[in-house]
Amino acid sequence: MSLEDNRENFSSKFGFIVSCVGAALGLGNIWMFSYKLGTYGGAAFLIPYFLFVFLLGTTGLIGEFTLGRTFKSGSMVGISKIFESRNMKFSSIFSAIPVIGLFGIFMFYSIVIGWILKYFALSLTGDINNIDIPTYFDSFAGTTASVPWFLLSVCITLLVVCFGVSKGIEKLNKIIMPLLLLLFIFLTIRSISLPGAMAGVEYLLKPRWEALLSLETWIMALGQAFFTVSLTGCGMVVYGSYTNNKFDIISSAINTAIFDTIAALLAAFMIMPAVFSFGFDPSAGPSLLFITVPSIFKVMPYGNIISIFFFLSIIFAAISSSVSMLEGPVEALLSVTKISRKKASILISTLCFVLALPLATSIDKFNSFTDFITIILSPIGATISAISIFFLFKGNVLSEINKGAKRPLGNWFLQFARFIFVPVTVIVIILGSVYGGIG
Repeated sequence: MSLEDNRENFSSKFGFIVSCVGAALGLGNIWMFSYKLGTYGGAAFLIPYFLFVFLLGTTGLIGEFTLGRTFKSGSMVGISKIFESRNMKFSSIFSAIPVIGLFGIFMFYSIVIGWILKYFALSLTGDINNIDIPTYFDSFAGTTASVPWFLLSVCITLLVVCFGVSKGIEKLNKIIMPLLLLLFIFLTIRSISLPGAMAGVEYLLKPRWEALLSLETWIMALGQAFFTVSLTGCGMVVYGSYTNNKFDIISSAINTAIFDTIAALLAAFMIMPAVFSFGFDPSAGPSLLFITVPSIFKVMPYGNIISIFFFLSIIFAAISSSVSMLEGPVEALLSVTKISRKKASILISTLCFVLALPLATSIDKFNSFTDFITIILSPIGATISAISIFFLFKGNVLSEINKGAKRPLGNWFLQFARFIFVPVTVIVIILGSVYGGIG
């Protein structure tokens, strides 16, 4: 029996989709999408965003799912085989870049989850009402006090991945994604019911059409669309490798983009009306979660209870993403060794914790590392995977894409992927470098 025969699979299309949505729905959706939506034209921003996410985002997802399913492996093996089939050099280097990029994301992301876990604990005990919120974050993040919470976040992710695909990743997402949706709806209703909250709704929804004349609006929409579906060249490739030929990866890609966008919109309406209701800065960025929102809870009626639900929802969103970030490098290690999943998961998690300790104890190092991974390395990984499946793969890529599809795609899609999507991935790298990040 071959390794492919022994390979785990998602048990259902629903499990696959919710796992992909869980991977895509990260913290950037929560603190970045709402800010960009309000800053770059309100409802007008949704026009370029929807255009990019459903044309480019879904194309990228289809490509990464196809790469994984075709070779029944992650990007390390798949890209290597494609390069070797064309007698191309440096296959091991190019195939490792997407994995290293995703591992880098897992390193800094786990640190942020540790911060969230700390704030959740503060909410549970009620201590969040007794701290000086504007100064507390700076006294905690980037210090040794954050290390135990960083370790806890790695251990939680490790536990899920050790259980495997169907019993770990899929089961987790089947439980927490519906719960996350319910929490988002509950918190959104509470937010828009606050006095003065309609100013926040207007900030998000009132179209400012002149923004569409600004190139920056389109660039930021492109970045948000590209990164919101988690195109790294590794994570979604691995998830695609756990599907069989009966899975409709075309509709799965579309559904992932739809549900990820819905969740991002809900997050925006969960946060911004409350921000305006209490007169805080809507462009706070990452500090929105750790300074602005806790400050709101401190003065909001029943804010101590709402705070618990809020940070619980953020934990759900964050862990569902971090699981895919760990699974990518774990699968890569499993593909080149004979060790067990449990040992591979422990080894990668330990390596993450040790290597990321300098980042956890220095905000400057954390920020520099995060910028390098998200602006340069991870988009390069996505580009390598896209070029591999759309240009270099010797087989009939369109046939591989259409396996299990109820509505097969025509040759036009392949031309679009090759001559529009792939060049755009390169443009994303360039624009990210120029603007210091666009997603």
